[in-house]
Amino acid sequence: MSQVTIKDVEVLNCEYGKNTIKFLRLHREGKKHFVKEVEVCTHLRLTSCHEYLDGNNSAVIPTDTIKNIVLVLAKKNGIATLEQFAIDICQHFMTTFCQVAYVKTYVQEVPWQRLHENGVPHIHSFIHVPNGIRFCEAEQCRNGPLVVFAGIKDLKLMKTTQSGFEGFCKNEYTTLPERNDRILCGELFCKWSYGECKDFDFDCIWNKIRECILEAFAGPPDRGEYSPSYQKTVNCIQMHVLCKVPQVQVIEVVLNNTFYNVVDMKNLGLTNDKEVLVPVETPYGSCACTLGRKTFLEAQVHMLKDERQNLFGLAAAQRN
Repeated sequence: MSQVTIKDVEVLNCEYGKNTIKFLRLHREGKKHFVKEVEVCTHLRLTSCHEYLDGNNSAVIPTDTIKNIVLVLAKKNGIATLEQFAIDICQHFMTTFCQVAYVKTYVQEVPWQRLHENGVPHIHSFIHVPNGIRFCEAEQCRNGPLVVFAGIKDLKLMKTTQSGFEGFCKNEYTTLPERNDRILCGELFCKWSYGECKDFDFDCIWNKIRECILEAFAGPPDRGEYSPSYQKTVNCIQMHVLCKVPQVQVIEVVLNNTFYNVVDMKNLGLTNDKEVLVPVETPYGSCACTLGRKTFLEAQVHMLKDERQNLFGLAAAQRN
C-alpha cells in the first residue's frame, strides 16, 4: 500500500465557525419594548490552511471570539432586520481580520409577536406564533460582493379541496389511485437570493414574499385555485414571487407533503364523506425546485468562476 503524503492532496475547502449562538436582543423606547430572539451561525475561511496542515493556530480566530463578536455587534448595533445584522457580522470580519478570505453567517428568528388585548397592542408582552420561521444568510469573499439570501421555513399550509393528482405514470408497482379532489397539506421551505447587497427594505420584502406564497398556494379567497400536483403548486409560488417582487433573483422552494387517509367507517354503520381523516406523517413525499431569472444567472457566470478560483486557490496556500 502506497503512503499518501500532504504533497499528494489538495485542500479544496476548509472552514470553521460557531453554530447556534442564541440570544434575545431587547430594545426599549420608553415604556414600549421590542424583542428579537435569534440563532446565529457564523463560519470563516482563512487565506491559509496552516491550522489544518501544520497545526499552526496563529491565524485562527477562536470560535469563542466569534461568539463574543456576534453578541457585541447585537449590543452596539441592535437588530434592525435579520439581513442587516447578518451584513454587519460579515462586514466586521472582513474589515477587522486580514486573514479572513470568506465569511458566511446564518440568522434565524424566534417568531415572537406582540400581544394584543381587545385590539390594543401590549407594550411589553409577546406571544410565540407558528407562522413560519424567518431566516437569512449573508456571505462575502474578500474583494467580492456581499450576497444576501433570505427565507421562511416550517410554514405549514393546508387547503381542503381544489387539489388533485391524475395522469401519472403507472406500472405493476402502482397502488395509488387517481384523485381529483383531495387535501393538499405540506410544510414549506422557501429561500431566495437578492444577488448583490443593496439598500433594500428587507422587512417589507419579506412580508410581501410571505403574502405571495399564501396567495399562490390558496388562490382567490372565494373560490381557490386548482392544483394538479404539489410540483405545480411549488412552481406557482415561485412564479408569483418573481412577478411581484423584482428584487428576488433566485428562489428555491421545498414542499414536504402530509397525506390524509379517509377513515373507513362502513363497519361502524356510517358513511364517511371525507369528513374524518387521519394524517400519514411518514413516509412523506417531497418536491423541490429552484428558479432564477435568466438575466441574473448570465451575469453571474464570471463571478462564479472567480469564486471557484478562490476556493481552489487554497491549494496554492498549502504549498507556501
